[in-house]
Amino acid sequence: MSAPVETVTATYLGTATVLLCIGDLTVLTDPALDPAPADYPGARPLHRTAGPALTAAELPPVDLVLLSHDQHADNLDRTGREVLARAGAVLTTPEAAARLGGRAEGLAPWESRRITAGATAVTVTATPARHGPEGTEHVTGPVTGFVVAYEGGTLYVSGDTVRHDALAEIAARFRIGTAFLHLGDAHFPSTGDRAFSMSAGEGAALARTLGARTVIPLHFDSWTHLAEDPARITEAFGAPDLEDRLRWLRPGVPETL
Repeated sequence: MSAPVETVTATYLGTATVLLCIGDLTVLTDPALDPAPADYPGARPLHRTAGPALTAAELPPVDLVLLSHDQHADNLDRTGREVLARAGAVLTTPEAAARLGGRAEGLAPWESRRITAGATAVTVTATPARHGPEGTEHVTGPVTGFVVAYEGGTLYVSGDTVRHDALAEIAARFRIGTAFLHLGDAHFPSTGDRAFSMSAGEGAALARTLGARTVIPLHFDSWTHLAEDPARITEAFGAPDLEDRLRWLRPGVPETL
């Protein structure tokens, strides 16, 4: 039986990349760690305008990477792939695991794995995610979110997703303490008004559905396709039932949750 976790810290590195220290376990989410500026060509080109708060060389050894998907550079870039190769374990979608090989393991929605480091054990459960409007899955590719449960708390990392009905099941299955929500209202010139991540308002609505005590915004800056003003997030969480839930992390600074 694992020991209760007394301390959990989170260090925001930029975009969707967070370094979590859960007791003895070190977790990294969606490693996008290339320096900026950087361009990534494709059907929907990506341009990075600001680099990460910490470089890959400054990271501690990583026990576990939670990778929402591998097909977009703002969630996994060239440097991030080097970090994956050194990580103890990688949990992601089945499709990404097949492409990445090595230590990567794919989880279907609601499938769980137990991960242990030192005296700390966590149970990671994959959660539904959809990276755009219904019917665009063949373009965006599969994505997953994660719930991380440990002795003393439960975290949710949404992955790149729009708000959709399947997310309500998370609240039915788990009591979420802290939710890391991928926001930014991602848009591309070639796809018009279709959004590929949650807006501030959608994030606030999901926070209500989840009942999370704390909400930490991710995936809202450093790339040109994340065009929504971050001030909109503060506005959306200004409602009386949400005003005490929003928490911004300072880039590069470990903060206790």
